[in-house]
Amino acid sequence: MFEEQLLEKVDICNEILADCRNELYLSMRFLDVALHSLAPEASMELERTAADGKVLRYNPEFLMEQYRKGNTIVNRCYLHSIFHCLLGHVWNQRGAEDRQLWNLACDIAVESILDGLACRCLRVPSRPYRRAVYQGLSKKLPVLNGEGIFYLLQNAKLDLRTVARMIHEFTIDEHFLWERQDNHPQAPMEQENQWKDIRDRMETELDTFSKEAAEESKGLKEQIQVENRQRYDYKEFLKKFCVLKEEMQVDLDSYDYIFYHYGMKLYGNMPLIEHLETREVKKVEDLVIVIDTSMSCKPSLVQKFLEETYSILSQSESFSRKFCVHILQCDERVRSDIVVTDRKQLSEYRKKFQVQGMGGTDFRPAFQYVNDLLAKKQFQNLRGLIYFTDGYGTFPVKKPPFDTAFVFFREDFLDVDVPSWAIKLILDESYCSGG
Repeated sequence: MFEEQLLEKVDICNEILADCRNELYLSMRFLDVALHSLAPEASMELERTAADGKVLRYNPEFLMEQYRKGNTIVNRCYLHSIFHCLLGHVWNQRGAEDRQLWNLACDIAVESILDGLACRCLRVPSRPYRRAVYQGLSKKLPVLNGEGIFYLLQNAKLDLRTVARMIHEFTIDEHFLWERQDNHPQAPMEQENQWKDIRDRMETELDTFSKEAAEESKGLKEQIQVENRQRYDYKEFLKKFCVLKEEMQVDLDSYDYIFYHYGMKLYGNMPLIEHLETREVKKVEDLVIVIDTSMSCKPSLVQKFLEETYSILSQSESFSRKFCVHILQCDERVRSDIVVTDRKQLSEYRKKFQVQGMGGTDFRPAFQYVNDLLAKKQFQNLRGLIYFTDGYGTFPVKKPPFDTAFVFFREDFLDVDVPSWAIKLILDESYCSGG
């Protein structure tokens, strides 16, 4: 009897979810693929709903109770879980000590999108507490994405009562399925890649065919753009600024053991091939690092950039024995140029660094300065320039004779169009994965 009643409730819930998908699709057709990417699955293991990128698990009693309150509540609940998958929250977990704030940050980010969508099927009365939270976060974040909100909450050192109040306000679904995925790092990433593809296609559609819908869902489009930014391993990125040269060391990679063993077998003690005494390696010889010291660039972010750059460049395999790194500070003009030629100098500069400038932002003086150094033959082999900035300034029109990268930190990032000849690099707290 109990099983029959449960099956009946499951059938009703599946119909509720099907109606929910149809109503959402009619209002936002660009969500078509996303809306059909979670298979519904009843579960008495949880109290609300939960998604892991493949299934949407729900408690039948909870879902039916929400539907009695109105289909709008169910629509928001369903779309809340969809957005967690779409924005990659499911696969971007934090440690146990940060998990509560991370879950809260993701919920706030998703609810801010839902509250900003101009759709009748999602509309609920705006609550003053929510508006106050959004306004407070918007003063410090250009886009209310999960990671940005997480760092703000983390730095705010909120008391337990405030955190509890926010959790009560913004929690819609359960996130325990995220933690299960986090405990199995070797699990296939098919779902994550699938949702990334959906996100890519959705961004393209919002930019081309659904421009009117994009205006009505600005918060969603902005968060999708943030998540679709290309991420880099900073150590791998620095390889672009290395030079290929020979060093006196045995090159085991180029050694052919077949000829070695054949010679030893044929002649007894005479190999037909020996190790090469030199090998080609990539080393940083000459590099320019420019630090934007304008008023709009936060000193704390500059310090983070210096700390991580030092941790990578100070590794023994990164530098040549002879190198030349110019560290420039520049706002609307070049304020200082410190030349670093060894690791000790680099460490001392990092520790004693003080911001000089705090004026406006103009990128052109730094490039002109480096061009002048090239004309004076101050570099042996300059491969590139790394410009740490917030992006607000005048870019050079002409491509310089060296590779250039403009570096942004994620927590201070607003999408900026850099020149076509430059690399745009967005880093976050964990970008130095190999360091």
